[in-house]
Amino acid sequence: MSSRRVLLHVGTPKTGTSHLQDVLFRNRTTLRDRGVNYPGLRFDAHFLGALDLMRMPWGGLEKDAVGAWDKLAGSARSWSGTTIISHEILAAATPEQARRARESLGDAEVHVVLSVRDLARQIPAEWQENIKHRHVLGYGAFLRRIQDPARTDRTANWFWGVQDVPAILDRWAEGLPSEHVHLITVPLPGAPRDELWRRFSTAFGLDGIALEATTQRANPSLGAPETALIRKINRRFNKLVEPADYRPLVRELLAHQTLAARTHSPRLALPPDAHPWARALDQQWADEIRARGYDVVGDLDELLGGPPIEEYVDPDRPRPRLVTDAALDAIGALLQENARLRQSEISLQTAVAAARKETNPVRRVAEAIVHTLQGHPLGRVALGAYRKLRGRPPVT
Repeated sequence: MSSRRVLLHVGTPKTGTSHLQDVLFRNRTTLRDRGVNYPGLRFDAHFLGALDLMRMPWGGLEKDAVGAWDKLAGSARSWSGTTIISHEILAAATPEQARRARESLGDAEVHVVLSVRDLARQIPAEWQENIKHRHVLGYGAFLRRIQDPARTDRTANWFWGVQDVPAILDRWAEGLPSEHVHLITVPLPGAPRDELWRRFSTAFGLDGIALEATTQRANPSLGAPETALIRKINRRFNKLVEPADYRPLVRELLAHQTLAARTHSPRLALPPDAHPWARALDQQWADEIRARGYDVVGDLDELLGGPPIEEYVDPDRPRPRLVTDAALDAIGALLQENARLRQSEISLQTAVAAARKETNPVRRVAEAIVHTLQGHPLGRVALGAYRKLRGRPPVT
């Protein structure tokens, strides 16, 4: 039996995966010292690997993904201990793609890990994620499409591809012993804040390893009026904003950094009349998982979810005042970003002027770089770190 072990974490989306991957990436040196390999030199290496494995187009990023899966698999084959590969879009892999992934790992002992959450929380989260990726489909239409038993619509096909728990396990766990398949249930609201991380740590064998678990990357949720606002922006401006500009401006600045902070807004939820259908499906899945004998970290009863929300707000018909309030916050964020960019431009112009006065060409370039870095918050951090390494006090 090979001493090498590979843990393939293949989803599902919206189950704390961004936090997990951020912690693993930032602690990869510590992990390697303890025999755990989280391969990749960039934070999105596993995302690119998934795109490569599945030959999936993704706004042009697939060009950067060529060969990415083979790099992950090669790292796993050359590592003598445990390797973790994690990305949630792997849930949508076909049986052939999943088989190729397992075979690419050589003679390693392969384990499949799947984090799961009840449909009452997954359905609105998945629709919101679509909206944050430039989609314009209304919530009601989205619900009708995914409830169609045929599942032939493109929206439904993707949703069930990454959310149908037994089907995902059919594809990824083919031929594996049941003890090599691990399910992590997402705790219900009200559980301790660190409970999900504790379960991840147990499933991945990270207990006893001192890791910095404070997240720097996250995929926060929006309220109903905030999601409605992003959808309105998509409908009005999708043709004007290129995908490369949409992500930093709309998805990151407006959605994640600004609107996600409005935590007192009505939450996005599953309509009460859809709960019986979702709960029946969750129960069917839980029963099937028990029958298969997989390792469960958590409690399968959590897969049934909680009761319907008491005051449901339809994001297709939000209260105008709440959307207006969210829009004002969004405008404020854009104004601040414009001011920051203008200040950066002024700093760059100052750097160029200073560089032109310098006669030494090498020092001229260095002065321009320093002036530019000092004009940006992240640049000042990088400059301070560099001076600290060189033994010079940082400029404040």
